Order: sequence, then C-alpha cells, then structure tokens
Amino acid sequence: MITTPLSALEVAMVQSGAPAVDTLRDTTEFARRIEDLGHRRLWYAEHHHSPAIGAFPPVVLSAHAAASTSSLRVGSGGVLAPNHAPIMLAEQFGTLAALHPDRIDLGIGRGPGTFDEPTARALRRGAGPTTDEEYRGDVSAILRFLVDEVALGSLPEPWLLASSTAGAGLAAELGLPLAFAHHIRPDNTLAGLAHYREHFVPSRWCERPRVLVCVETVCAETRKEAAWLAGPMDVVKAGLLKGRGDFPFPTPREAATHTFTPEEAQALTAFRAQQAHGTPDTVAGRLADLVETTGADELMLVTPVYALADRLRSYELVRDAVTPPR
Repeated sequence: MITTPLSALEVAMVQSGAPAVDTLRDTTEFARRIEDLGHRRLWYAEHHHSPAIGAFPPVVLSAHAAASTSSLRVGSGGVLAPNHAPIMLAEQFGTLAALHPDRIDLGIGRGPGTFDEPTARALRRGAGPTTDEEYRGDVSAILRFLVDEVALGSLPEPWLLASSTAGAGLAAELGLPLAFAHHIRPDNTLAGLAHYREHFVPSRWCERPRVLVCVETVCAETRKEAAWLAGPMDVVKAGLLKGRGDFPFPTPREAATHTFTPEEAQALTAFRAQQAHGTPDTVAGRLADLVETTGADELMLVTPVYALADRLRSYELVRDAVTPPR
C-alpha cells in the first residue's frame, strides 16, 4: 500500500480505424471516472500533426474537463512554451483559474510536440528549436504575466515539466514544482531529482521542493493481459526509435502481429523494467518502489492502451491495489 497521491496524464491516443472525434468524446468520461476514483489531478499533453495522438489543445481540454467535474484539478502536462506567446498562456490559464478557483494547473514543457519538422517550424512561425536561454526567458515571462492576472483572483498552479537534469535545474532556479517524465527518460530520473532538490530556491510559487513523477502504468488481472494491452504502445515506441511517428495507434491484435528487431525488443524490455506493468500486486509493488527511490510527493500515471474501457479498468485496479483499506 502507498499513501502517495495519484494523478493521471491523458495523452489522447487516436485508435486505429476510428476517427479522432471518438477519442475526443472519450475524454469527458475519462475525466469523470478519474475524479470518481479519487485521483488528485488530470493533465493533458500537447501534441501536433500525429496520426496516433490527438491534436487537442490542453487549454481547451482542461476547460471542458473542469466544467465536466467538480473537484478534480485539471491542466496541462504540458503546454509547450516555445509554441506559444507567454502572455497568451498566462491569459488563458489565468482565465481558467478564475472560472474554476483552486483547480487549474499550468504545466509548462519545452519540446515541439511533433516529430514533423515542418509542423514544428509552423508552430514557431518559421523559427528553429529554442535555445536554453530562450526557453528560460519564455518560462520567466509566463510567470511574470501570471502575476499580472492577480486581479482575476485565483491563479493557476505553475509546474515545470522536465526529463533531464537541465530541466530540473531550471525548475529549481525558478522555485517551481517539478513534474519529472520518468515515463520518457527513466534513466535521468534520480539524477534530475537530486539536482532539483539540491539547488531549489524558494519562491512565491513554491516554498520547498515538490516532485511529481510520471510513470507508464498498464495494469490487468493477468500479466499476459497487461502485455497484450501494452502491445500497441510498444509498436509506437519502436517507431519512435526509428524516428517515425507517422502511423495510427494500432489495436492490440494489430500490435500482436508486429515483429520487433532484437535491438527494439531489448530497448522495450529495459524500459518496461522501470515502469509499472503487470498484475495489480506487481504494479502496486513497482509504484511503491518508485516512491521509495525517488521520494516523490505524487505519482502521475499514464496508461496508453487502446480502448477507453481497458484504460479505465487499469486505473481502477491500481486504485484498489494501492489504496489502504478503510
């Protein structure tokens, strides 16, 4: 059993053979069920021009989820600062926080949100990748403009997303809570968190280091079923290893026919060993181990499986396995 609060990250995978609007409709039921399960917050990721992931703006999904629930914290995990004018992000999330006081999070990240270079340049009006100094300036400007929104009342809670020591260092320098992408760069987690805690500077946003760790979690009644459900994301990851993200999210049956190279299979096995896949007991144990090794204040579960019912069932099984009996 663990007492660490649980949250959820919605990546909005577009199912093979189904229109993207079906994925969009599913987000409402997902938000309501996550609230019913007692999770603390639900975040939405920013992606663009991908057949496998819906291009649904986090600010729009956050607004809809906030209106569809009553107590769940919702927000971005994250909006990608280089793709947006800082003042616009401050205005958008400041307005959301005024409409839904004490329920809105503004998670800020750096990546392009796409694997397609022309799309990345279009998002940035022809500009190339942002530099470290430009990114720091963007984040600082967002925080500065947020302060200008104080007249609206309640402000969103800012978080910085990171998957490296450099990103964790920026969160420490600016005195922000840190959401670490263990589900993307697990080998960087411990070094990144140690650097963050060592260099943290208190701010108006955060008095002490606060760490949320995001972990890929696929839970089912049997190990075989969990592996079956995780199969589609394995195919997507194998494509990313080749620099490809231009195909829909496959069904479990389609994924079962995919042949991985020995190098891909080895990489996927190593990745899964650092995440939380398997039966409820196995997943609960891995989450407890992750809390112990990272000292996380909160865990955010991302469950990239094909069907909404299977995704929700995974969250239910985890909740039942890790929640202390009353």
